[in-house]
Amino acid sequence: MKTKYYAIIDIGSNTMRLVVYLRDKSGRIKEKENVKVVARLRNYLTADGVLDKKGIQTLVKTLHSFQEVTRFYELESTTCVATATVRHARNQQELLELVDKETDFTIRVLSDYEEAYLGYLAVANSTPFQDGITVDIGGGSTEVTYFENRKLRFYHSFPFGALSLKRQFVAGEKPTEEELQHIHTFVCEQLKTLDWLPDKQLPIIAIGGSARNVVQIHQEKVGYPLAGLHQYKMKKQDIEDMESELAPLRFSELQKVDGLSKDRADIILPAMQVFRCLLDIVGTTDFVLSRKGLRDGLLYEVLHRRNEMTLFADVQERSFEELAKDFEIDRTHALQRQNTAVLLAKLVEKKGLVELNDHDTFLVKYAAYVYNVGAYIDTESGNQHTFYLLANRTIDGLLHKDRIILALLASFKNKSFYNRNAEVFQSWFREEELAHYRLLGAIIKLANSLHATKRNVVADIELQEDGDDLLLTVICNKDWRAEWYQVEKQKKHLEKQLRRNVELIFREDTHSYIS
Repeated sequence: MKTKYYAIIDIGSNTMRLVVYLRDKSGRIKEKENVKVVARLRNYLTADGVLDKKGIQTLVKTLHSFQEVTRFYELESTTCVATATVRHARNQQELLELVDKETDFTIRVLSDYEEAYLGYLAVANSTPFQDGITVDIGGGSTEVTYFENRKLRFYHSFPFGALSLKRQFVAGEKPTEEELQHIHTFVCEQLKTLDWLPDKQLPIIAIGGSARNVVQIHQEKVGYPLAGLHQYKMKKQDIEDMESELAPLRFSELQKVDGLSKDRADIILPAMQVFRCLLDIVGTTDFVLSRKGLRDGLLYEVLHRRNEMTLFADVQERSFEELAKDFEIDRTHALQRQNTAVLLAKLVEKKGLVELNDHDTFLVKYAAYVYNVGAYIDTESGNQHTFYLLANRTIDGLLHKDRIILALLASFKNKSFYNRNAEVFQSWFREEELAHYRLLGAIIKLANSLHATKRNVVADIELQEDGDDLLLTVICNKDWRAEWYQVEKQKKHLEKQLRRNVELIFREDTHSYIS
């Protein structure tokens, strides 16, 4: 597959944005360009629903600037869409004809269903949630969806957004306490009209610039140690505390808050009322950001039309396939190590030495698959690079805590190295959790040693108790001396975690022909 470029232009009510995506030879999609203009077209929509002359000029001028970028690339396709402001404009046809005549682009006006669906599609294709409520607060509309078993069940588009709420309720640069209460009351009344929303007790997955800014502010406040916003999780109390801190600030102070874009200082508090009301009505404390939204949903749709992509069967599986391609993982060897690690973990569990749930098995499986992936950068310091790469790379389908667990397991070298990496994240884990994952890391490391020469010599593994000791019997279908040497050298890490001696027995598979 050759490298391909795709352009998406999103004409929103608050911002207009051009994103050029690169799809490389391995099939991985990356942002190549991301150009944002705070056009605030909603402010040019008159009381009788006409986009005025200045608004039209702003629209065309911005598209001309985007055109300078798109003409630089040999694009497979350019998709230009407009949402609430153009959708509601009475002179919509005039706008479309003008843009078609004066620019390279043809605007497709999204229906409220399409806007809601594309947001849902992006969330379903990039997060681990099987069920949830999505909310996308734009400048002029707010889309809410409910999905179950990753299928869209209900959607609704409200004719208010962060910018229109400000215009309707706020007289000055920022809302007063009374104005904020009026917004809160209005939004809650609107959301309560949806009979499928109350008491769902599902996570709120938020899309869009207002949600991104809420997360950025929170990360700055807590000194968040990881890179990345996608799949960042907050609690209802975090949002309430944030509003309590932001609401009393003067507008000039609000503009200087770390993590808050200056151009969103006047609309962040109205947007937060939507989040607060939704959390209350749904009956949940969990608020998660999806950095993937409408534009990503559009890209999935574009590629699907070319029979290349659809709603992904397994988000996590796809993410690890991309990791394998990016870092040239030997998949045959990785799958062998994966199977051995899971088998060894189950044998240790069978002896009552560890308790495993389905999530533990999932983590062992994928940590074994990408074990020591950092050797791609440097073999001598592969474990160190492994931890950094996995901890700081966005992995669709893994929340941030799981990403750290994966990084700790896949980079396991010894207890000291593990503890140094875990130290920054001590507040995320109980001590017994850290000990539990340290044991799983040692199991994965031993499984890796059993495949030292990458010849798949292991036919089976057995684990028995011999008094206080453990007997690990490895049944081999090829000469096993190199593997025995590595396992003998590395078994101490498992012994330390289990506090048991491990005796090794390597023997020939009776069905093999080792000479």
